[in-house]
Amino acid sequence: MTADDILAHPALESCVRGQAQALLAIHDASPRTSSPFATQQRWLMSQAMLAAYFRNEAQQTDSGILPARLVDPIVAHGLASRNTASAFVNEMLKYGIVRHVTGNEGRRYRPIEPSPMALAVLSHWLGAHLTALDGLDGGNRSVELRERPALLGAIQPLIADGLLASRAVREPNGTFSLFTWIDDGGVVMDRLIVGCQQDSIALSRIPTDVTSVSWLARGLNLSRSQLARKFATAETMGSLGWSGVRGKSALWVSAEFWREYHAAQAVKLAIIDAAFEACRPYCEGDQAGGVAAT
Repeated sequence: MTADDILAHPALESCVRGQAQALLAIHDASPRTSSPFATQQRWLMSQAMLAAYFRNEAQQTDSGILPARLVDPIVAHGLASRNTASAFVNEMLKYGIVRHVTGNEGRRYRPIEPSPMALAVLSHWLGAHLTALDGLDGGNRSVELRERPALLGAIQPLIADGLLASRAVREPNGTFSLFTWIDDGGVVMDRLIVGCQQDSIALSRIPTDVTSVSWLARGLNLSRSQLARKFATAETMGSLGWSGVRGKSALWVSAEFWREYHAAQAVKLAIIDAAFEACRPYCEGDQAGGVAAT
């Protein structure tokens, strides 16, 4: 399915709502492990690094990868400077999102690998999107992922390639861009979309069950004041507002903002669908790892 196919699908609203609920559950269960995906830049850096790791694993199983080789694709894709990328890798080491491969103590340059928890979060993230795709066409992608865990290492590099090559992903526009570049901005948008009143997409202002900026900011890596400033900007853009007294009434989101969010999801889902289709010939047993080297 193309992004246009997905965006026009009548089941998109319910499938994306379920996807957003699943992503919120992942974040709430492990907010620290989800932190590499907190902003657009960190999310894309994480995808580039994971692709480098999985491709290296396809050549040398269980060898890990040197930190410098994780930094290289970030710099090559223009996602961040070398210093910023190196600091990001060190931050993930500090919080246990990646770890040193055992048996390399004493070496000057020690290879690293994602922690089991990080891989579990990645698997759940992919599963949430495959489930959304299955809801659109009745497929069984999510079942295949559960039955063939090695598929994760095959499909992720292809997803990363698609994300990094997409201008729509790298350079989002409008209100979606306003939120996606702040810490946990994606989580904020997921909470707003999940809170939207169902069957109201024909309205110019879609009511939500959100009445408090403080509630939206709860448990996130940004303060209420930071989020309030972004909300103020979004209000001036006509993207959201209060149905009554500010902070004491239900929040609404504009139909345009709603479409921006769903258009972004459609682009991402199309990339994931294409990556999954490319891996179909390798979905049997351990052959899934072979695709990661391509």
